[in-house]
Formats: sequence, C-alpha cells, structure tokens
Amino acid sequence: MKLFIYTVIFLAVVSIGYSTTALDFDNLLKGDSGTAVLVIVGSLCLVILMGILLTSRSIAEKHNS
Repeated sequence: MKLFIYTVIFLAVVSIGYSTTALDFDNLLKGDSGTAVLVIVGSLCLVILMGILLTSRSIAEKHNS
C-alpha cells in the first residue's frame, strides 16, 4: 500500500509539473490555462490527502504495536 501511495504522489507531482507549462499568466483562468489551474489545485489536494493517509497509517502502526 505504501508503494501505491508514493506512486500516486509521484504522478500528482508530474501532473503539476506538466500543467505549469500550459499556464498563461496574462489570462490565468481562461481556456487551457484555466484547466491547468484546476489540475494543479486538484493535484495539490491529492498530495495533501496522500500525506495525511501516510501519517495516519504510521500512527496506526505505532498504536497497534
């Protein structure tokens, strides 16, 4: 499960990196740039959620032993 979580985090970071190439800072919320902003925000949320999941799993392991 830990490998899956790290893989998801890696793919989210790659998605953020790719989406930053589509940003147009003059018109940030229009066209492809708006889609890229949504992908970046969604990927950041995914990274945060996976971090919370990793932390909760490590706490559960320490609590059970």
